This record gives sequence, structure tokens and C-alpha cells, in this order.
Amino acid sequence: MPDSPTTLPPLRALLTTAVEAVGGSERAGQVEMAEAVAKAIRTGEHLAVQAGTGTGKSLAYLVPAIRHAVDREATVVVSTATIALQRQLVDRDLPRLADALAGPLGRKPTFAILKGRRNYLCLHRLDSGPQDEPEDGALFDPFAASRLGRDVKRLHDWAEDTKTGDRDELVPGVGEQAWRQVSVSARECLGATRCPVGTDCYAEHARAEAGRADIVVTNHALLAIDALQGYQVLPEHDMVIVDEAHDLVDRVTSAATAELSASAVHIAARRSGRLIDQDVADRLDESGDGLGMLLDDAPAGRLDALPVPLSGALQAIRDSAHACLTAVGPERERGGEPEDATARKIARTALEEVHDTAVRLLDAFDTDDAGRRDVVWRTGDAVMASSAGRHAGAQNPRPPTLRVAPLSVSGLLRERLFGQHTTVLTSATLALGGTFDTLARQWGLPPAQGKVTKADGTATEKAPPSDVDNGPQWTGLDVGSPFDYARSAILYVARHLPPPGRDGLQPSYVDELTELVESAGGRTLGLFSSMRAAKSAAAEMRDRVDFPILCQGEDSTGLLVRKFAEDETSCLFGTLSLWQGVDVPGSALQLVVVDRIPFPRPDDPLSSARQRAVEASGGNGFLTVAATHAALLLAQGAGRLLRSMNDRGVVAVLDPRLATARYGGFLRASLPPFWTTYDRDVVRAALRRLVATDGPDDED
Repeated sequence: MPDSPTTLPPLRALLTTAVEAVGGSERAGQVEMAEAVAKAIRTGEHLAVQAGTGTGKSLAYLVPAIRHAVDREATVVVSTATIALQRQLVDRDLPRLADALAGPLGRKPTFAILKGRRNYLCLHRLDSGPQDEPEDGALFDPFAASRLGRDVKRLHDWAEDTKTGDRDELVPGVGEQAWRQVSVSARECLGATRCPVGTDCYAEHARAEAGRADIVVTNHALLAIDALQGYQVLPEHDMVIVDEAHDLVDRVTSAATAELSASAVHIAARRSGRLIDQDVADRLDESGDGLGMLLDDAPAGRLDALPVPLSGALQAIRDSAHACLTAVGPERERGGEPEDATARKIARTALEEVHDTAVRLLDAFDTDDAGRRDVVWRTGDAVMASSAGRHAGAQNPRPPTLRVAPLSVSGLLRERLFGQHTTVLTSATLALGGTFDTLARQWGLPPAQGKVTKADGTATEKAPPSDVDNGPQWTGLDVGSPFDYARSAILYVARHLPPPGRDGLQPSYVDELTELVESAGGRTLGLFSSMRAAKSAAAEMRDRVDFPILCQGEDSTGLLVRKFAEDETSCLFGTLSLWQGVDVPGSALQLVVVDRIPFPRPDDPLSSARQRAVEASGGNGFLTVAATHAALLLAQGAGRLLRSMNDRGVVAVLDPRLATARYGGFLRASLPPFWTTYDRDVVRAALRRLVATDGPDDED
């Protein structure tokens, strides 16, 4: 973007005002990042910034973004991966910034949050729209049915008071089945001009507010949908800031994943059967029965070839769904009451999803292995229906389902994100193995062009790739962290232990964990590669130590983290969400234990297919896919330890491969520069000193 004359204060002055307003102190990395974001705005060159914990990266990108939005009367989209960061931005950071910068900017900056339509209450669906059928299990479960009824009544009561219709305002929340009774997806919506209560629509109001805002906060899923769909979801904008960018590929992949089950076919048949000749709907219903029987007999896992019977079932679903769509007729046909139009729209949406997914599944096998763009697998059986069900201990497995996901989203991001908007990507974890190139390839950016600058001003020289002129121009910047990692924390690798086995925690691992927990006086976050390992460790520790042991799944994760933070002697054990979702500064967390390097499961359909595709093109599939996945999680997990300037502690990795395997150097280079040791006596002594002083410890 070309420079233009402006009367607004310079960026540095605005940043100083913002930092003072939030009660913080200016940091060199924060200033460097803010200036880099401002440069990206001026030049249109994309920017990837690694900013360690404590940098203050939110202000570093918000201040230049707000200045640009006010100066150009433009909109900047800020996308996050987690609800926690969304709430931090909307409830804390942006309100304080708006007040602080109103005077210097000449007006108060505005901001809004925008979510997918399914996150807002639909007034038409609430009052007169058709109701969804209960899930199969609820038909025969009186408790589930009564709970559904109670939840729907709560929603009707809440609808009388809510001003925004935002699902997140309803505390405690309701189950997904209940929420579907009062919400619609974007494809199911009649549209504001056709809906009888369109002028009062919460989703439309949120979108209108976003269209007037300087800063719009959204999530990676909606950002992906905006890129995937043929219609605009986000308001007009000229810049995107992707925070928590390490999660971008996974969230976009999830948004681009479709699934087909017998249940989905039956629901589409029932919805259309109310509108068309029953014989036509029955043919679709029967094709769903055929799919269900085949999936019941099929093993879980990736499908490298499409069996003939399954191909026939998918073709039957495709053709019968098309016949139902033809019978239902166009969306705007027949006029009549709004209720009729709604029923037809919802039926068409279900039919189109079934039809389009069947077509996509069939098309996935139309090319040879080298030309495939989608991965197909069968899942179900042991997969729990929801996290709520897991917390409640409910045994409610999902029915067998076919899923189809893109082998890569790099082309989509390259064309629909970087090709259309100046983009800043930031996270505490972007430089894997010491370089941005690993994630850049996943994003669709060419390898680092020229130099990747580090916080100390040095640069890593990179030979320009052959296609550098054909790819989006971007710069990588590592602004470091205000934390003195080498003096604040120890990385301990238990090199003396045997490699981890496949049958849970080995006795030697449990012994090592016991010694570490006792030395730390509790105060331990245990990050495990599986829930089975976490539960096993919790059971063992409860027999061996006197400290409270909390385990994920025994209560809501938020409540467990709160208990862990309040009791300094407690330990919290868990799996994936704890690797990235715990923020507990202070002495309640002084030891992070990782049981094994978090590689994806060898039988994971998507990662194994991606690994095979890399190898087929002559690359190192293990390093590109599996080791990259592990490096991201390992860095995120290690990042749980130091959350404030005074924090001290130990990250202990029980898996000796971090020290002994050839790929160990790549993984260690992805971690903060902790002081490293393999001596367990040194580590136990350091932990005991922390307990004794109950405060900062400046010695190794």
C-alpha cells in the first residue's frame, strides 16, 4: 500500500500511550514487532512474526492495525484459534485501547466480534421453524430426551433477555442437539430480506456491526469459510492478522473436511419426505441403510481404494439425493408461508450436503495416488460423541462415518488469503527447527525469501527458491521474548530411560515421574500423549505421593485448571487441550512433565497420507509431517512453564529420543533456549531449592 499524508500521531507515540493505558512496560520486542507490522501495512508484503510469551504481541499488532483502520477508514480482521484469546481481545485489550487512543486519533476506534451464523440464536427458528429430529440415541434414552427438553426450555427463557443472541453468553451452556433447535447454518438461513423477523436477526446485527468496525475479531474457522465459500462471510477488509497462527492449517483443514454417515442420509430423507412424494424420499432412506451396513462391516482407517460395494452405495446416495432435490424444487419456488420456505430451505441444505459429500467421496478416487487432492477414511465406534459426554463419563460412541479432507490447504491459503489481503501471522511458536520455512510451506508461502531476522538483529541467509518471483512476498521476524530462558528454566531430558513403549507408561517412567513430583512439592503439569497414559499416571501417583492429583476428564477442564492454580501443591495431568490451553503463572506451576514426544499416531489417516505424499515427491515425510506436528506441540507444551517474568521451573521430557534420535536436534531447536541437562540429580536439587525458597531461583 502506498504511503499517504496523515495527521495522526506516529506509531511509536501511540504504542507508548497504549502501553501506559494497560499498565504495562514497553519492551524492545514489542516495539520491533509493531514497527514490522506497520511496514507490512505500508508495503503490502506479508509478515510472519514469532513473539515469545511476555512480548505483548497483542498490542504490537493492534496499535498499528487501529492506526491504519482509522487513517484509511478501513477494516482489519483479527483471527484467533481459541475462545480465550477472542475474549481477551474483545473484553480486555480492545476496550482499553479504544479509550486510550480516542484522544490521539481524534475519534474512538470501534471493534466487533463476528462468529459463524450457527453461533447466534435464530428468532424465526425459535418461534416457528421446524424442529430437528433427536439423535438416534435420544429416541430410546428417556434421560437424554428429558435433558433435551429442559435445555430447549432454557433457551426459550434466555431468548427473552439476550441482547446479542450469542451462544457464548448462555452460562451454563446447552448441548449441541438443543442448540440446533434454535439456530441455523448459513446455508439453512432464509436471508434477512425473506425472513419474517429478518430485521431483528442477531446474526445480521452482528454482521452489520462488524461492517462498521475498525477491528473485527473472528476465528480461524470463519476465516477459512470465508475463503472456501463462494459468498462473502466477513466484511470488506484489506488486511488480516492471524494470531495463534501455528493452528491455522489445522483449523482450515477442519473447515474443509466433510463427512457422510447413514444418520445424515436418514435425516435428509426425513426432512425432504415432508415436502415430496414419499417414494422418492424412501429411495434416499434406503440408500442410507445400505451405507450404514457397509460401514458397520468396514474397518476403521484410511481408504486407499474405494471398494466396489461402497462405490455403489455412494452412487445410490448421490443419485437419490439429486432426485429429492429435483422434487423439492428451487429454493424460491412456491411462495407461501415463511414456515414452508424454511422447511424447504433446511431440507435442501441437508440434501445438498449429502449429495455434494457423496460426489466428493467418489471424485477422491478418480485419479491415481499422485494426483489425489483428498484423503478419505472411515471413523466411528470408539470416538466419543462430544467432550461433554467424555466429562460426564457417558459411553456414547459415534456411528461409523466416512470423512474426506484435503491433503493440503496450502493452495487455498495462497490464493484466497495471501493472494487477496496483506496478512500478518504471529504466534509464540512459528520457527520450527530454527526456521519459518516448515510452516511457510504449509501456508502456501515459498521458502524464506532472503533473510529471516532474529531479535538480536542477526539474519539467517537463505538461497532464494527458483519460484520466488511467482510466490507471495513475505518476511519472517523473530522478536524473541523478555524472558531469560537460560536462567529461568531447565530443560531436562531423561536420557537414561528406555524408549517409550506402546503399552502405556513403563515402570521406570512412573518412578521418574514420582521423583520429579516429590522434588517439586506437587506444582506439576503432566502433559501426556494419550488419555490412557494420563489416567494411568494419575492412578499411580495417587498411590505414591500425598499431593492432590487432578486428571482431565474428571471435571470440566476450566474448573480443573482453576483448582490447580489455587492449590500450589496440586498436580494436573491431561492430554491435548492442556498442551496449549493452560496459563498458570506463579509458583503453582514449576514443573512441566512430557511423557513422550507427541508424534501423531502412525495410523492417523490424514497425517499418514500427507507423509506418504511428501515421500512420493522425494521429500522426507517423517520430518515434514510427523516431526513438525511433534515440534509444534512440544513447543506449545513447554510454553506452559514461564508465563510471567518471575516464573522459574523445569520442563522434563521423559522420552530419551529427544536427546538420542537424529531428529532430536530439530525438536530441541523448536523449543525456547532453556538451559539443558540430562542429570536427574541436578534437576531434583533445583526443584527442591524452588520449593524451599518458594520464589525466584537464580541458580542453575
